[in-house]
Amino acid sequence: MICLKDNVSIITGAGSGIGKETALVFGKLGAKVVCADLKDADATANEIKAQGGMAFGITMDVSKWADWQRLVEKTHAEFGKVDALCGVAGISEATNIVDLTEEQFDRMMNVNVKGVYFGMKAVIPDMLEKKAGKIVNVASLAAHCGLQGLPSYSASKGAVIAMSRQVAMDYAKHNIQVNVISPGIIETPILKNNSPEMTKAFTAATPANRLGQPYEIANFIAFLCSNLSDFTTGQAILVDGGWSQQ
Repeated sequence: MICLKDNVSIITGAGSGIGKETALVFGKLGAKVVCADLKDADATANEIKAQGGMAFGITMDVSKWADWQRLVEKTHAEFGKVDALCGVAGISEATNIVDLTEEQFDRMMNVNVKGVYFGMKAVIPDMLEKKAGKIVNVASLAAHCGLQGLPSYSASKGAVIAMSRQVAMDYAKHNIQVNVISPGIIETPILKNNSPEMTKAFTAATPANRLGQPYEIANFIAFLCSNLSDFTTGQAILVDGGWSQQ
């Protein structure tokens, strides 16, 4: 049984979608949850507290190093340590590489890649001090398969996998496990960035014949942040309803 009692977990993207569901699941499993997002972080934290859990929200931009420093400082002030980091925050785009602008590309890399880099940079010193830690970064099916209209998103999520695997090798001997979840098509607000036709096509192309649900990703993240996964590191795990096996 997964237990995260007294685990202090930072979850980015906690204002909506997979990040929010992850925060709520962690709260139910006994974790002390730090809910971080550009908006609605406090709302998620309040939901956790209303259910008897411990949490606080913080508004932050994951692409800003100063925001990460502030986040870690507040986490120490409130809960005294950092046990886990769930890097869920991310953005997407739907275009082709010819129409993709430099500004769009840079924004994608700043949020999806630099945000993951800053997150690991911010929490690993704390984990080294106590000789234990869990990091789970969220990539995407798009990093493993060619999906139409997602050039910069696919590139950014591929970078998340490569960077996470490398960091996992650097810190495995310090009892810090770093893994990646690559969701398939999940029913979250981010799908609004795609056309209805694209979402319909994605659903039809999934062998499970449905969209995934946020809790199905959140529960897997919780497993990877528990002591049940202590011998698992450097993995990129697809949770995609069978899409990648076609």
